[in-house]
Amino acid sequence: MWAMKERAQQIEQDNENFTLLGRGTDFKGVVSFDGTVRIDGRVEGEIYISGTLIVGEHAVIEGVVSVGVLMNSGKINGTVTALEKIHILKPGVLVGDIRTPVIAIEEGSRFHGMCDMGDHHWSGERNPPVDVSPNLAASAR
Repeated sequence: MWAMKERAQQIEQDNENFTLLGRGTDFKGVVSFDGTVRIDGRVEGEIYISGTLIVGEHAVIEGVVSVGVLMNSGKINGTVTALEKIHILKPGVLVGDIRTPVIAIEEGSRFHGMCDMGDHHWSGERNPPVDVSPNLAASAR
């Protein structure tokens, strides 16, 4: 029974799309992919990926990036939205505004921009601010 489950999982993993834009590739425009994509070349424009985007050390991306998960070791200049997570790995550089619920920035990598981690989801749950100033009228009694 377990072997059938493992085999079904293996078949599911084998059917996942994997796309590679290798080193020396230069693309301008809008790209849209399902599954996992690795970019080692240069892309200028818009990237839409439902799965994971892996940006290699030699990759350069300029434009809008919208993904499920981003693993960046290259250079990205633009607006990035990740539904699950952004992970900036050494020696990765990300310049631009990002929106994601989870971010990890490895030592030796760089990020410059604004980060929105969904604070608007919690804004309705906040307690009113507590007054920590001393009550002079109460202490004078």
